[in-house]
Amino acid sequence: MILTQCAVCATELGLTLGKKCGRCSTRYCGPECQVQHWKEGGHDQLCKLIKKAGGAEQYNANTKYTEAVSVAAEACAEDTKGQTCYICTQALHWKTKEGLVRMCACRGTAGFAHVSCLAEQAKILVAEVEESNLDHEAKTERWTRWYTCSLCEQDYHGVVACALGWACWKTYLGRPEEDVVRVLALRQLGNGLHGGDHDKDALSVRMAELAMLRRLGAPEANILAAQSNLALSYRQLGRFEEALRMQQKVYSGSLRLEGEECPKTLVTALNYASSLVHLGGFEEARTLLRKEMPVARRILGESNELTLQMRWNYARALYLNAGATLDELREAETTLKETARTARRVLGAANPAVVGIEHDLRIARDRLAAREGGRDVSSVCDMVAAMTPGGP
Repeated sequence: MILTQCAVCATELGLTLGKKCGRCSTRYCGPECQVQHWKEGGHDQLCKLIKKAGGAEQYNANTKYTEAVSVAAEACAEDTKGQTCYICTQALHWKTKEGLVRMCACRGTAGFAHVSCLAEQAKILVAEVEESNLDHEAKTERWTRWYTCSLCEQDYHGVVACALGWACWKTYLGRPEEDVVRVLALRQLGNGLHGGDHDKDALSVRMAELAMLRRLGAPEANILAAQSNLALSYRQLGRFEEALRMQQKVYSGSLRLEGEECPKTLVTALNYASSLVHLGGFEEARTLLRKEMPVARRILGESNELTLQMRWNYARALYLNAGATLDELREAETTLKETARTARRVLGAANPAVVGIEHDLRIARDRLAAREGGRDVSSVCDMVAAMTPGGP
């Protein structure tokens, strides 16, 4: 259950406080709000409809999904004009009448689809895995369809990722709490909300996920993954110190549990380094990334998004430092230029990481030119550090 607020006054209820409507499970902080909602808030008209939809959680997910699909289609309308879905071959979805989306690395006429078609495709693939009892590798590959384009094999981002997060959650939320697929769906919802910049909602979902995993006695690796995602939400909401403390613990735990060559450890290293950069720990971030970047290149390759993200944050740790030497500024500019070129080719120009890398490249070039011209740009550097997101 991720509806964690009173439906009337929005008081935080967590997962256990308050009370529920006996018919549809809508949550309240107490009887006063429940009565008010029935008499004045329209719940008397909605209660049966919510129950028919499967309860408050399902009704909420269905509603949020519909809203997210509309937002995604509108955001992609200009890019998708005159195109058809590569899955159903129609411009408008035959049933929902929704428009097309595309927020991946596909180019030209490839990759246009309806969120409903992408969701149905993923749902079918996951069902086949469960019915055929396929191995873990096959399960993982099929599950990626909930967030990765099957054509360019790059992750969806922005409002499309958000819509697919709601699609995934509404599909599996009715399963038992301990069901692995339901746990993954909750995580996917959190990731989608994060991708769509709904950071407060993402935080709520990720806190609910962590609490659930602890209650279920989940393996330490799963707890670490949930904490890593939660730390990202803290950082997006400006709670940098909390994010840094948690990411440091997650990185240490992953290093101990998985080893330094595990991709999961590399992700936690990147997140930790990015938070260090945010808080001005430039030397510590550089030291960490100098250690991890060769591992990422060897394990994942030069063009992998994680490797590119590491190089991006390494360059930021160089040029954002007010005490950077001229050689360090030149290294930062060169690193960003090479990273931007590769990232644009691999991820596409609209990817948020590409936009961020190219933004930092422009600022780094300005700072290098100013230093070569003998000007003090430390105040500009401080401003950029405060503005630029950096990292995943």
